[in-house]
Amino acid sequence: MESGRIDVSSLDGPFDLQSTLESGQTYLWERADGDDYVDSAAYGGDAWYETVLPPTPELTDRPTVVRARQRGGVDERRSSADRTQSDHVDDGTIEWEAGAVPADAGAADAPAAPTEPVDGEAILTHLLRLDDDLAAIYDALDDLSLLSRAFDRYRGMRLIRDPPFPCLISFICSAQMRVSRIFGMQHALREHYGTPVDLDGRTLYAYPTPEALAARTEDELRELSLGYRAPYVQRTAEMVADGEARPEDARGLPYEEARDAATQFVGVGDKVADCVLLFSLGYLQAIPLDTWIQTAIGDYFPDCDGGNYAETSRAIRERLGADLPEREEVFGESGADAYAGYAQTYVFHHLRTDGD
Repeated sequence: MESGRIDVSSLDGPFDLQSTLESGQTYLWERADGDDYVDSAAYGGDAWYETVLPPTPELTDRPTVVRARQRGGVDERRSSADRTQSDHVDDGTIEWEAGAVPADAGAADAPAAPTEPVDGEAILTHLLRLDDDLAAIYDALDDLSLLSRAFDRYRGMRLIRDPPFPCLISFICSAQMRVSRIFGMQHALREHYGTPVDLDGRTLYAYPTPEALAARTEDELRELSLGYRAPYVQRTAEMVADGEARPEDARGLPYEEARDAATQFVGVGDKVADCVLLFSLGYLQAIPLDTWIQTAIGDYFPDCDGGNYAETSRAIRERLGADLPEREEVFGESGADAYAGYAQTYVFHHLRTDGD
């Protein structure tokens, strides 16, 4: 596999790999040491994380193994319990390894190895949003006390860009579940129905294709602890496999129209749709209104409670995004709420891990 390093000091703002990948945004990466979600206040670690990226337009046309770890950087990787704002430093490096499975690997009986070269830096920049101006977002929102505390506690956490179908299925499975349980479900789906890839004698698994999950029965999926979500996963996979609908079809629509479009999938309401828009399709103004955010609205922004999802969503987006820089590339829109999803993600992770 190819390997390389990215200097954190070259980014617009800090970076922390552990909180980015263990904050409930993505369930597609795994720690090589198996200690995913052991520490709820995940921050500052230097473990290797790895995923098998499915064919993704403009990044790779074959299953691709991507590995990354962070050395040095935010607060020299100290634990969240010991950090203060004055401790933060924004250097260190992101080390990466990446390789694609050869095009003819499907003919082999054994799992193929990722021997083909790929541009790992470009892939990581895309998946981990290393091109976002995090420093500007902090500057715009630092006068809100709740957000200031969340930014200080998880400085360097970024949003992610997951592939659309795995993101959609992950958040269909998220209803009424702790993040560690959601992660366990996605791990089980990969191991049972994903394509195996050999990495130095270990077997990694790609996320199952829509066709692979559509072919499963409800009972088979229930055996993986999906519970009542099993028929939602099977039917949504069937919709995508048959060409009836794809989550990426929402990309390019104005934000609220995109959210409505995403709710056509079975088991997807407004909150899950917002998760897919925010963590996969690039709508950074999306604010999934889960229990933690509803609590924050009641405690800190009670005037934003609009009585229903749509009105509350508009009000809290305007409040959290009031002073943010505009994004030129946002789909069909640009405005003051265009980074509000960053504020939501920090508040979610801060409150979920017993922050105040």
